[in-house]
Amino acid sequence: MSLLYNTTPNKELKSRLLSEAPNRITVSFYKYFTITNPYEFRDALYLALMNLKVFGRIYVAKEGINAQVSVPCDLYSKMEKMLHTFDPHMSSMHMNIALDDNGRSFWVLRLKVRPRLVADGITDVNFNSNDVGAYINAETVNLLQDDCETVFVDVRNYYEYQVGHFNKALSIPGDTFRQQLSIIVDMLKKYKRQQIVLYCTGGIRCEKASAWMHYHGYKKVYQIQGGVINYVRQARMQGLPVHFIGKNFVFDERMSERISQDILAYCNQCGNSCDSYHNCRNTHCHKLFIQCPKCAYQFNYCCSIFCMQQLFVS
Repeated sequence: MSLLYNTTPNKELKSRLLSEAPNRITVSFYKYFTITNPYEFRDALYLALMNLKVFGRIYVAKEGINAQVSVPCDLYSKMEKMLHTFDPHMSSMHMNIALDDNGRSFWVLRLKVRPRLVADGITDVNFNSNDVGAYINAETVNLLQDDCETVFVDVRNYYEYQVGHFNKALSIPGDTFRQQLSIIVDMLKKYKRQQIVLYCTGGIRCEKASAWMHYHGYKKVYQIQGGVINYVRQARMQGLPVHFIGKNFVFDERMSERISQDILAYCNQCGNSCDSYHNCRNTHCHKLFIQCPKCAYQFNYCCSIFCMQQLFVS
């Protein structure tokens, strides 16, 4: 019987990946559809992906699938075909290929069953999650960026917005998506009659957020198809100006994708211009923070003197 989980220590897996040539592609995808038995779905998909040497993080729920993965370049087409035939609902699923990829985004495959793909906190039985905002492409995004009456709203976490965002975009406060949804309806009231464009990294948050706004009476709500990743790719392929500036934060070892040379944030320790995120080297802390090269050297990649001292405590 095949094992449905990894048995090799993470340190060894990471070491193996770093010793190999970086010939892997990072891809993200999601799809909302009903999965009757998420555990059976998870087990079958795990085996299929393992056979294709796929690494990454995948969440399965009764409402669908959300994934960020890494696959060998020569097996990408096979993986794409397998996914599109794995379930009829996934036949037209869009694949978002990374914009700035070093081939070392993941080194292990983790596939988990969750109650929701994104923790939204919505319990209202009358809410229709399928009533989503209209999708817009890169050309339309740019036209709306030039329209002073259109409001762009970033529904990612603030730490993502901090290092990169669309020009003049609003950020919704909150440490979680659940908190943002509880705020967004009232916060945008004064823009209710205007066109509102929602965006996130790959699109999954905007599906729920746009439907939630429709549910609360907002009529002119749009979402960028495929999120920031697809927008930038489309704009570059079509020779259009890219209105997203800075970095696109990603949830893997790369931490971010450089979109423009604009640096929007500052080192959390010295205040100098910087947009490089690190996790504190003290594993008991692991805080995510922005740190410039000078402070990284001075603090040994730690967020504070205290955490740096903890590295040498036996």
